[in-house]
Amino acid sequence: QVQLVESGGGLVQAGGSLRVSCAASGRAFSNSAMGWFRQPPGKEREFVASISWDGDRTYYADSVKGRFTISRDNAKNTVYLQMNSLKPEDTAVYYCAARTTSWPSTLPAAYAYWGQGTQVTVSA
Repeated sequence: QVQLVESGGGLVQAGGSLRVSCAASGRAFSNSAMGWFRQPPGKEREFVASISWDGDRTYYADSVKGRFTISRDNAKNTVYLQMNSLKPEDTAVYYCAARTTSWPSTLPAAYAYWGQGTQVTVSA
């Protein structure tokens, strides 16, 4: 079992930056690929970014490429999402997710564990 707790969400103006974190406990975090997803108001959950167990491989949605950076610190059992040049359309609840394997995926169904989410609101 893995428990995931997100933090760092909040309200930011367009063009600003925010970093959200996800602290993991339970199952061996360092062996798990991790992902960030988001759910905008009234829309379905969508892929944002994912990272392999060792941090060597990262994948991004086209909508955030060049603005967001996913990273992880296995010594701290934490994964991060640095968000720069934020836009109002980035407003969503951001979820952290963990796989039971080391290879990242863009598909929500590939992730076995989810956090409760953290709200990110970008004002125009």
